[in-house]
Amino acid sequence: MVSLAEKMAANMDVSAFSKATELKKRLWFTVLALVVFRLGTFIPLPGIDPHILSDIFARNSNGILGMFNMFAGGALERMTIFALNIMPYISASIILQLGQSVIPSLAALKKDGEAGHRRMTHYTKMLTVLITIIQGYGIAVGLEGMTGSAGVSAVVNPGFVFKFTTVVSLVGGTMFIVWLGDQITSRGVGNGSSLIITVGIIANIPSALAQTFELGRVGSMSLGVIAMLMVMVLALIYVIVLVERAQRKITIQYPKRQMGARMMASENSHLPLKINPTGVIPPIFASSLLLLPITIANFSAENGPSWVQTLSQLLGHGQPLYLSLYAALIIFFAFFYTAVVFNPEETAENLKKHGGFIAGIRPGKNTADYLDYVITRLTVLGAAYLTALCILPEILISKLSVPFVLGGTTLLIVVQVTMDFVGQLQSHLIAYQYEGLIKKAALANRGKRR
Repeated sequence: MVSLAEKMAANMDVSAFSKATELKKRLWFTVLALVVFRLGTFIPLPGIDPHILSDIFARNSNGILGMFNMFAGGALERMTIFALNIMPYISASIILQLGQSVIPSLAALKKDGEAGHRRMTHYTKMLTVLITIIQGYGIAVGLEGMTGSAGVSAVVNPGFVFKFTTVVSLVGGTMFIVWLGDQITSRGVGNGSSLIITVGIIANIPSALAQTFELGRVGSMSLGVIAMLMVMVLALIYVIVLVERAQRKITIQYPKRQMGARMMASENSHLPLKINPTGVIPPIFASSLLLLPITIANFSAENGPSWVQTLSQLLGHGQPLYLSLYAALIIFFAFFYTAVVFNPEETAENLKKHGGFIAGIRPGKNTADYLDYVITRLTVLGAAYLTALCILPEILISKLSVPFVLGGTTLLIVVQVTMDFVGQLQSHLIAYQYEGLIKKAALANRGKRR
């Protein structure tokens, strides 16, 4: 049963939204930017035969190419200027974040505030260009070696001109997506990079459902299995929402304080720690590092050396080596990114400065050790949750040849980003309501003075 307070809050949100013109502008900007992104996924690279390319992907749709195509929103299958999506930028971010742990000059940028952040963003974009050039050249070479069922090459005129135009087009497309993501983050609503990935996944859901139902129609999959998959998807969504909202609240106590002539009573507050503080970062980072090298190996497997063909088979979707590497990368990034976003020593020092303490724990180093102990245990649970959520459905999907959109990784990204998007909408509405109350209070004070 919905409480009266919740109903009032909902009514306030609706009325505030109808008057929040700034929020409406942000929403329209976000929608239009995402529409531009989707239009770009249909602009093909020059010099490629679309019919031969479609035949090649039809033969490899259940492999690793199909999974990367899902993250690219179908752009890889059509081999468009957005074929690499925003993955090179994510790879560059991973490399530089890892570099901050070992390179003192990069680590010092954290302490430079906004200036350090701008320099780090600049380095990330420069590295993105370099990564895209390397990956674009690999894709161009791989495309020249790919042939359809009739033995016809997918490239109309192979050679230097094709390689050059492919690399330039992919670099331009990737950097445009990076710029578009930045614009969504600053002028729209939500995290631009996450929204771009999510929109690409959502765009594939109708075709994935149609493909699944087609398997049932032709008898390749029983209705019972399809029903089980639908129940599994709903169960995964419920588990994701449940775990992502779960928190471990640590009680923080503040002693009595003298505020001018008044004595403030002791207060209690909570330090909320999420079970999964990293959100969708570990699966996205793991996919980014794992998919592109495997994709390039798949492109060159047909005409490449025998070891490339063997590696391509071992790293096929659903194979033990692929699943093991994927799980290991998810666990690594779960711990790594938790260490990036939460610093026990810094949190303990801030509590000590403000007079807060945890009952039974001495301020300072003991508090830091306790927080480190708690966050480590939570990270173990979060890493196990992410690994099970991403790996177990992948095993089932690879056995049943179900589209990747119905897997745990994609559902986690879509649900988590949607929850973050709704949370930011509520934050904008609350800020607008407070701004309205302040204006009303100021007008009331002016009226009294008159």
